[in-house]
Amino acid sequence: MRQTVLVTGSSGYIAKHIVVKLLNAGYTVRGTLRDVTRAVEVSNAVRPHLNEPSLLAQLDFVVLDLEQSEGWDAALKGVDILMHTASPFPIAQPKDEDDLIRPALEGTLRALRAAKAAGVRRVVVTSSSAAVMGGDLPAGKEAYDETCWTDVNYPGVTPYTKSKTLAEEAAWAYVKSEAPDMQLTTINPVLVIGPPLDRHFGTSVSVVERVLRAKDPMLPHVGFTCVDVRDIAEMHLRALTQEGTIGQRFIGSERFMWFVDIANELKSAFPDRRIVTRQAPDFVIRLLGLFDKAIGTIIPILGRRDEVNADKARRILGMSFRQAPQSLKETAQFLIDNKLV
Repeated sequence: MRQTVLVTGSSGYIAKHIVVKLLNAGYTVRGTLRDVTRAVEVSNAVRPHLNEPSLLAQLDFVVLDLEQSEGWDAALKGVDILMHTASPFPIAQPKDEDDLIRPALEGTLRALRAAKAAGVRRVVVTSSSAAVMGGDLPAGKEAYDETCWTDVNYPGVTPYTKSKTLAEEAAWAYVKSEAPDMQLTTINPVLVIGPPLDRHFGTSVSVVERVLRAKDPMLPHVGFTCVDVRDIAEMHLRALTQEGTIGQRFIGSERFMWFVDIANELKSAFPDRRIVTRQAPDFVIRLLGLFDKAIGTIIPILGRRDEVNADKARRILGMSFRQAPQSLKETAQFLIDNKLV
């Protein structure tokens, strides 16, 4: 029997890829949107990637605001699985951290409570490596893994990191205390890159966009652990189909790359574009961060290399991650082809 999955935030960069995976795997998908006019956008983005055009008939939408209690009963009617992907991801941190923390935390709990009330037991939540990596590595570890949790009081922890950590902690606590028979899995991606399905995408792609635009005269000494969006979508699907996933967290990660390495990869792939590959002294970045909020968010990670262990996803989910340099090039090609840079 075909199962129905409710995907919250279905217009998101990752969520659109998840919708494609679910439809191609034989699920019926109900996507939530804050604005019903975006239903056409999502359908148009998904359609070219379906195995059969007829699969689009298995996709419908409901209007739902994660910050409001109305609409959940209708959204979850007939649903077997909740896939909660919706959460804000800003390019710059807000002045008031509660602007990020409140919707992430309350939205997650509202979704779980509604699922429990509707009798939906299987839940997959899109969390983040931000809920894993905010703090010093425990003694004896060479890389962050799923046993690690961010310390929200750790120096330099951003409002976004706090929001993802507190939301995931709240999800696990809710299941433990209020819904012990709920089957929860979380997916914790690092920086997500890879070609979007349309011109409406999240801020993680802005790393590639920034390099292609040569927005910075020099590059900061920072790096990112990267993963392809298609692999993160596949992890969400496999969480439903592979044994041993219930009650587990899964990090999605391919490799760490310094910003300069990212620029050099793109320069090699697109030699005709003016791409900056010079690295800036740290003191210059600290100065620029006083005037550019986006730059200010990276100051705490200057010169910091964080290794992440995704062996659990490889072992239990059977993941084989796309190589990050190729994902970068495909992301850049999408931006160029669509005249976005």
